[in-house]
Amino acid sequence: MEQQSMDVSKLLERITINPDICHGKPCIRGLRYPVDMILELLSAGMSNAEILADYEDFVDLFLLRHQPSKLLLVATGNISNRELERLFQDNLERIVTAFETCDFVELDRTALICHR
Repeated sequence: MEQQSMDVSKLLERITINPDICHGKPCIRGLRYPVDMILELLSAGMSNAEILADYEDFVDLFLLRHQPSKLLLVATGNISNRELERLFQDNLERIVTAFETCDFVELDRTALICHR
């Protein structure tokens, strides 16, 4: 029974309520997918795999199922390979440190964001 409580608390960490997003409905953290919509899909008989097929990108998969266990989102837009390599070299230590406390880290041209 204790394992089930931990799973529920992990799921609740992935739900946010913001009055400016989806009229304040509880949503999957960082997305505009209302929890009630996901629950309706599940209650209609859709499997996790079928739901995830509709939301294929890695961020969705991570937020809905926590797969992979760690995610680095690189959001640089169109940059050269040399610029990308330099960005990683300049931030590699910070990325490694961020993964010590976060499972989802976002790197853009100017910032490293640790999503909790």
